[in-house]
This record gives sequence, structure tokens and C-alpha cells, in this order.
Amino acid sequence: MAGILLVAWTMYLILAPSTSNASPAPQNKSHDFRRKLLGLDKCNACIGTSICKKFFKDEIRFARWMSAQPNLSSEDLQSYEGNYSDNTAGLRPVVLSHLMSPLLHEISDNSICTSADKGKSCSIEAILRATPRFQSWVRSNLLLPSMVKGLATPMLRCPSQRLLDRIVRRYFEVIDVGSMQMKHFTEKDKLRLLYTLAVNQQPLILQMFPGTEGWPFLRYHGSCGRMMVWAGSRPLRSMFSSPLERRADIAYQLIHITQSLRSNSLQFNLYYTSVSEDMFGTLDDSRVFIIDTSTIGIIDLQEAGSPPDEDLQSEYIDVFSCLSGSCARPPPCKTVRAVQSFILLCKHVLHNLIGPNDAPSAQLPKAAVRELAICADQSQTDQRIICAVQALKDTLRSLRPCSALYGYRYPECRYSDQF
Repeated sequence: MAGILLVAWTMYLILAPSTSNASPAPQNKSHDFRRKLLGLDKCNACIGTSICKKFFKDEIRFARWMSAQPNLSSEDLQSYEGNYSDNTAGLRPVVLSHLMSPLLHEISDNSICTSADKGKSCSIEAILRATPRFQSWVRSNLLLPSMVKGLATPMLRCPSQRLLDRIVRRYFEVIDVGSMQMKHFTEKDKLRLLYTLAVNQQPLILQMFPGTEGWPFLRYHGSCGRMMVWAGSRPLRSMFSSPLERRADIAYQLIHITQSLRSNSLQFNLYYTSVSEDMFGTLDDSRVFIIDTSTIGIIDLQEAGSPPDEDLQSEYIDVFSCLSGSCARPPPCKTVRAVQSFILLCKHVLHNLIGPNDAPSAQLPKAAVRELAICADQSQTDQRIICAVQALKDTLRSLRPCSALYGYRYPECRYSDQF
């Protein structure tokens, strides 16, 4: 009997290793595919890893996730629909988005390699770490204007020290959040922040100005590799065929949002550098949010003109200056008109949303149509445009219905004109 047991035990020891090595192969393949899709293989030239555990615990899933399918890594696809589940709120729709499209990421990565004469294959992180710009980050515990000069990100066109302090203080891809100094940042943390600033400011804007504090931006959940996750919404264009009263409510909110970005208690002027319908979205309670913050510029009204908004010297142009796919920078802050955001909003969004293209029964009053035309006309004076915007907003307020469809202000709207 003992001999039989000894033979059985010997056979188990021989076969067990081969069995354990063979079984995880499909799982490893899926795991490797996820790492590549998320961009974890490119870290620390990435956003961060704050939400990776939720991806690999399947608490965050792609809406059409099945297996390692090529269609999920399409060169033209930057964002994906997904679902986020936890123990507190059940299943919630989210957006999973790369900093830019996979094709642009590939072009950007190649440009890093060629900048160091390494061909198209190199250690991206090693090259970025060796740059003079990053070495200045390593030596400093404060994020200074000179350290971001030359980056194409719109919010860094004329950054004040107060703005840069807010970026660091609200950056929660690090363990200890809340300090304006970077003493607790590791070198990899600094590289991730610098890379994000160079490529796409979206995750940083969502952290700096969270919706929980009244800002018109969706909740940011975190990042994993080169993919960021924020709350899902419906595209604004899906509302263009709605009844006039619903479109009037949306237009009213868009104007109110734009006014609040320009005038707020923090005294930061957040302005649009470009506007499209895809920049905005709505939630089930009919609230409107800005879902694409990548083209928003920021002027510090407390420290306007500091640092000087001057032309760049060649020493500030480096590999980081063009990582977003373009080396072009927004126009100088001193050229930004007080009504720039209103002009862009009226011309590119409100005109299509409530403009005079509807049937007569679904059109705005003629006076409001005239105000909309003035708002979109950049040849008008700032004062005339501001007056037109306010008049248009007053008209839209009177057209807004009070019903349960507008949960963000119902039932308050039954008792107060403020809603």
C-alpha cells in the first residue's frame, strides 16, 4: 500500500508543474491584452495607476468587452463606453478614454525615439527622464512657471504660480494629496504629471475643479496607464431634435455655465479656445456638463500677466512641446477677449441648438434670434455681446418648463423663479 502511495505522489510531483504552467495561458493572454490596451506597458509615460485595481477586479468593464478583440484597439477610437460597479451605487455608466487616439499615441512615441536618434524603438521613459526639462522637475519641490513653459496645453498658456499650486494640490494620482509642494512625489510621479500636462489636460481639469464643488464637470474616477475614467453622459447632439422648451433649457444652462467659468469665487477665468457640440453632454436629470475640457484655457484674474505672456525662446521648445500631436500653442492670453467663450458658444453650438432653422412653431421669439446673431458676431463690441447674451438668457429662462423631467431643479421650480 505504501508503495502505491509513493508512486502516486511521485506522479503528482511530475505532472503538477506542467499542469500549472499550461492552465493560465488564456488568462495571461487576456491580461497582456488589457495591459497593452490600457497603456500600462508605456508607464511611466502615462497618466497614473490610481484605478488599475478596479480594472483587474472587473469593477470597471468595457461595455463591449469580451476578449482580446482587435476592434477594441482601433487606431481611430479614443474613447469607449463602460460600466463601473461598486458596493455603494451599483452599476454606473462611465467613459474610458485614452489621452489621445492610439494612432496619435504611436506617432507621439515615435517622435520621442527619433528626438534621441533612436529610430522607432527605444525606452520612451529613459529618453524623457534624460531631458533638461524633466531634470529641472527632479530638482524642484515646487511646480514653477518655467518648468511648464513651451507646453501646448491651453491652460498653461500663461500659468500663474497659484494655478500651478492648484494642479499639484489636487493631483490625486499620488499617495498624499493636498500639498502644493512635490516633496512626496517620486520621480515616476513627476514624470506622469509632466507627461499628462504635455499631452492632454482633461484629467487634471476634472481634478482641479470637481463637480462636487459646483463646477460643470463630470466626476473623475481615476486612471490606469494611458486611460482615464470619468462619469458617463448622453451627447448633447442627441437633444437637437427635442421640443423647443427642452432645447431652451439646455441653451440656458450652457450660457449659465459659460458665465460661471468666466466669473467665479476662485477668480480663475476658464475660457474656451474652441467649441463643438461634442464638448457638452447631459445627464438623466437634464443637467448639462462639459465633458471635454481639453481646449479650455485659464487666466488667473488675481495674477493676470504673471508670468509675462511672451514669445518662447528656443530653450523652452523640446520633445514635450509636441507630444499632443501638435506643436501649435493657443494665442497669447492678452489677445483673449472677455466675450471669446460666448462668441464660440453662440456660433458653434447655440446656433444649431436653437437657431432659426426650425419650423415656425418651434422657433425662438424674433428678439431672441437677433440677440443670438449678435452674440455670434465677433465684430460686435464686448459690451454689446454681453448685453445680448443676458437678454437671450432672460428669454430662455421664460421658455423653460417646470416638470419632473428636469430633476436638477424640480420641484424647486414650482416655488421659486430662481429655478
